[in-house]
Amino acid sequence: MDFIPSHHPLTPPHVAEDKAVLLRLLRSRRVGPTTFHKLIAEHGTAAAALDALPHVARNAGVSNYQICPEGVVAAELAAGRAFGATLVAQSDAAYPALLSALSDAPPLIWMKGDLSLVERPMLSIVGARNASSLGVRFARTLAADLGREGFGIVSGLARGIDAAAHEGALETGTIAILAGGLDTIYPKENTDIYHRICETGIVMSEQPLGMKPFARHFPMRNRIVSGLSSATIVVEAAARSGSLLTAGNALDQGRDVMAVPGHPFDARASGCNILLRDGAALIRSARDVLDALASAPPAKRVRPTSPASRHIATASPVKIPPVREQTRSLSEHSALHTEILARLSTTALPEDALMRDLDAPKDLISAELLNLELSGRIARKSGGLLSLI
Repeated sequence: MDFIPSHHPLTPPHVAEDKAVLLRLLRSRRVGPTTFHKLIAEHGTAAAALDALPHVARNAGVSNYQICPEGVVAAELAAGRAFGATLVAQSDAAYPALLSALSDAPPLIWMKGDLSLVERPMLSIVGARNASSLGVRFARTLAADLGREGFGIVSGLARGIDAAAHEGALETGTIAILAGGLDTIYPKENTDIYHRICETGIVMSEQPLGMKPFARHFPMRNRIVSGLSSATIVVEAAARSGSLLTAGNALDQGRDVMAVPGHPFDARASGCNILLRDGAALIRSARDVLDALASAPPAKRVRPTSPASRHIATASPVKIPPVREQTRSLSEHSALHTEILARLSTTALPEDALMRDLDAPKDLISAELLNLELSGRIARKSGGLLSLI
């Protein structure tokens, strides 16, 4: 749980600090990526932010706060070296440019494999774990064809469509984003693909080595899957699925969303059909992807209207508004964060009712609700309802 992050323009990392200091700040309790960026913006450097962190915690009502011990960071760095992984900071040339543009970009990310792959344009292919045979075959073929066109293929190493996309792009280059540490292969059935990706592509994670994936890690992983890419292609997805949330991430990040059509009676295609109904580019082959990338207006995006999406959408493409800088302090965000969680329960509450009850601007509440959803603390349900997870 973070000290209540907010959406704000990412401060460009102009000064390369010692990665051990950066990692110590990031691994400190209640400091996530967005909070990390806000602390750097307020204090200038990671070292200064570390010095200020106990005071910030006290102002947020957290007593006896201690920053991450140096020994924990030293152990993580040693484990990464032993594993043959590289810790990449935003100030490094190897850090993916599109990912760096996100307001909640990972300040540091572990990578293993051919790091030169991040210089290529990338596309994400995601979809159902319980994919159909046709869906698996299509994802594998699409990834192979797009790889031959010069794209790096990004996915989440899940079973089904993800695994097929990775397999199709093994020869040309693929990036697998892990929810846990780099040395934790999940699911185990993808062990062979994982090792082959390490040889010709990249495995990537913002989590420390040895970390097993928990439910809250998967939404965090999904934002990286979409954030690395100029477009996310959904092959098969149910109306309530992680793949549709990844598409929602892509839209929030200002990226294109494309979808493969499916039969109306197939539940695995319902999410894709919803995206297509709302204006996503229809994909039947790699040529359709190339044509969509060439013709899509950069300022226009489609938003899905499924129960899994984060916003009630219009049926026509809408313009993604720019993220506005927030000027509230961490302690003010902490108070809003705490108040939202206190007012929610496992019984669903209408979002508009929550908005009326809270004494804060609606855009700040919306930003905080998004952060809580990404961190796995709350869930959105159909009809504009919210509940604790």
